[in-house]
Amino acid sequence: MNVRRRSAAALAAIAVLGAAAAPAVAADPSPSASASTPAGLYGTADPQYDGVWRQSLAMLAQDTVGVVPSATAVRWLTGQQCDNGAFAPYRADTAKPCDAKTMVDTNSTAAAVQALWAVGGHGDAVEDALGWLKSVQNKDGGWGYTPGGPSDANSTSVVIGALTATGTKPETVTKDGKSPYDALLTFALPCSESKGAGAFAFQPDKDGKLLANDDATAAGVLGALGKGLVAEPGKAAGGDAGCAGGDRPTREQAAANGAAHLARAVAKDGHLTSALAGAEAQPDYGNTADAVVALAAQGGAGSAAKPLAWLEKNAATWAAQSGPAAYAQLIFAAHATGTDPRAFGGTDLVERLNATGPTPQGVKDRATGSDGKKDEAQDEKKDEKDDSPFGVWWFVGVCLVFGIGIGFVLSGRNRKQQP
Repeated sequence: MNVRRRSAAALAAIAVLGAAAAPAVAADPSPSASASTPAGLYGTADPQYDGVWRQSLAMLAQDTVGVVPSATAVRWLTGQQCDNGAFAPYRADTAKPCDAKTMVDTNSTAAAVQALWAVGGHGDAVEDALGWLKSVQNKDGGWGYTPGGPSDANSTSVVIGALTATGTKPETVTKDGKSPYDALLTFALPCSESKGAGAFAFQPDKDGKLLANDDATAAGVLGALGKGLVAEPGKAAGGDAGCAGGDRPTREQAAANGAAHLARAVAKDGHLTSALAGAEAQPDYGNTADAVVALAAQGGAGSAAKPLAWLEKNAATWAAQSGPAAYAQLIFAAHATGTDPRAFGGTDLVERLNATGPTPQGVKDRATGSDGKKDEAQDEKKDEKDDSPFGVWWFVGVCLVFGIGIGFVLSGRNRKQQP
């Protein structure tokens, strides 16, 4: 992430990260994939800013619900990787090697790591991507959106998610003695703050002040918990005990503080809000989905009941207009709360997500672990005509750069390799 988000994402567009953050800024009304839509890509909108992000979230969401992504979709994602292991949001000409002008970023790379690790069989690609992420870690222990950029809560969190998903302990990945958790805690607002105490900021403002950011908070909670884009329900917590840890909370306290902030933010209407300058505040579907994941991961499904219910009632139209990453975010929210994604407020999120990309290979047998794959040749023939009629410009990088945010050695590698 929403990397997610984030955030993470994010919501990828104006979004960590992350997710997937703010709602879509332009929908793609085309009834089917155009001739320029890359084969294997989910959605029909221009992938310039979010291709790898939405592809990664879609594949990860499918794996989460037991769907085996199309081999063509997986190849599309692996084909986007640069020789140094990094991913850019989208490379139109993958035959051309990446160079200094290729705008690789940590969020796309960390999301791709989580997706490729989940589907299995791509240990080398994952290892190369992790190697690149470690090589661009900042001296404070965190990551910015672009290599060398100042660390931010969303990017640091989505990379933490990539590390933990692959069995790497984030606290062992250090730069100048600083770990990702050290960096993340610097974005947690102190308990002494009169406004936003316990929330996370995306980055300090120009004066060094931390300003509460709901998107960064959703990403930060997952990062502080050491969770990735896919999170299981946490242990049910008691009531809001207030901001704990003073001005130097532990990461566990920071996660609880951030979740308490999110709970207060959704208490009235059941959703988070966002607004462009001069515009009236609007419900923020993507960040609300990320908040559900964060709340459930921290305090159990019950702590996310109100925003979850709001999403079940209101999010179907938004997802249809926004495309694959939005469906993925809702699937992550359903998973984190133990909700059936195939009956989410009357919508089958799995069916809708599958329709935005090439036909899946099959469905995993949870009892045997077998894939139940379909014929790959048949799958490839359906690539173009199975795209969703909807899409969206997400602008992940643009928004992360401006602080809007998204909406986080390979032990077990042999287990994830497919024969």
